Amino acid sequence: MTYADVEALANKLANALIAHDVGRGDRVAIYLPNCAEAVVAIFAALKASTIFTSINSTTKFDKLSYILNDCRATALVSHASRRSMIGRLCAEVPSLKFVALAGAEGGEDDSTELIELERSMVSLAEVLQEFPSDRPPRMCIDIDLAAIIYTSGSTGRPKGVMCTHLNMISASTSIIQYLENVPEDIIINVLPLSFDYGLYQVLMAFQVGATLVLERGFAYPAAILNRMEAERITGFPGVPTIFAMLLQIDLSRWDLTSLRYLTNTAAALPVTHVQQLREAFPQATLYSMYGLTECKRVSYLPPGELDRRPGSVGVAIPNTEVWIEDEQGHRVEPGEVGELVVRGSHVMQGYWELPEETARTFRPGRYPGQRLLYTGDLFTMDEEGFLYFVSRKDDIIKSRGEKVSPKEVEDVLHRLEGVIEATVVGVPDPLLGQAIKAYVVSKDGVGLTEKQVLRHCATHLEDFMVPKHVEFCDSLPKTSSGKISRMSLRA
Repeated sequence: MTYADVEALANKLANALIAHDVGRGDRVAIYLPNCAEAVVAIFAALKASTIFTSINSTTKFDKLSYILNDCRATALVSHASRRSMIGRLCAEVPSLKFVALAGAEGGEDDSTELIELERSMVSLAEVLQEFPSDRPPRMCIDIDLAAIIYTSGSTGRPKGVMCTHLNMISASTSIIQYLENVPEDIIINVLPLSFDYGLYQVLMAFQVGATLVLERGFAYPAAILNRMEAERITGFPGVPTIFAMLLQIDLSRWDLTSLRYLTNTAAALPVTHVQQLREAFPQATLYSMYGLTECKRVSYLPPGELDRRPGSVGVAIPNTEVWIEDEQGHRVEPGEVGELVVRGSHVMQGYWELPEETARTFRPGRYPGQRLLYTGDLFTMDEEGFLYFVSRKDDIIKSRGEKVSPKEVEDVLHRLEGVIEATVVGVPDPLLGQAIKAYVVSKDGVGLTEKQVLRHCATHLEDFMVPKHVEFCDSLPKTSSGKISRMSLRA
């Protein structure tokens, strides 16, 4: 599809939304897998001066219903295969008045009637034929909300991160600047558009006029590598779990010499993976980054610093200020642990209709009108301003009266030959308060034992940081964005 194609289709759907009385400030939910229709719907919602929220296509009914009611969605764009679920949703979500369904009718839902309740359901294909492709008049300004991005957070209860047009353009402009994106880039995206990291691949590609290759996921790595070779991909954004899978494959079977850069965020890459990725893709630049949905991106490690500081997530992205504070609100000295504070035009407006949560996350700054984002993440900063992630505040393990950073233990586990993935959590212990439990995924045929893991940890860690328990797994539970789910492991 060309940009002209997307423009025309987005205008048609925007005009359909407006014709069905979906207008400025209303919420449009997009419940689709990665596909062209999802991209068209995002831009259509923006063109209609509404606020879009992209929901992971694997989200089940109860959570989907919760999100739609929480944001009081007026419109929903989904797929015809979900007709039965959407019929039930119309009974559960009174705010819904317009539904557009992509794809052909049929399958299990043939006999299911939609509960109309004075609401309209249309075929997306018919909308894209019937409505005009003229661009609707622009109603919004840059400080209006553009998107609500739902994140589960540490409690598992979805929270809506409110982003203005200015927030999103500020973030994408800054990232484009340090990645040096150009129209000639061909970027592959295997990350869901409900995940801000995946969503921004669309926004950034469109902002510079690059080519975007949109995939449903990374479940079949060989198929993705075939696509990368065929399309001459130049940019590959990933997360640690994807890169861990990639490093288990003989990459010499594919010609990936077109690859210009790889990016990592969501969680810090183990240092061993940094080294292996650089060996696997010697011609590509690796960007190690850190961010959170509340401001999209915070820092990046300039590639020239990888050899000197492989464990760092870098310095503040352009047009961003960061520092670290202790629990009393004082800035800490280099090397001291504290909470990371972020200031910039990309920082969200707050959590949708959660004033108490918003108040906990934002605090006034030194100057009038200043709002500072307190990330809830513990960091250290060296004397040259480079950041080192320690842990989420909630993930710190308190064992034997000492505070243990899971990442420090995990970095050591990843250095053990044969370990593919590893994570640690604190589990209740009557003597220690919390005992450290390690979950390890090892290569087939390696035959790692608990004794080997514990001996390796005892060699490289202080005694209070050595796990008490080791459990070997075939895989680790993941969130919809590909992060290892500590919450599931703790449960």
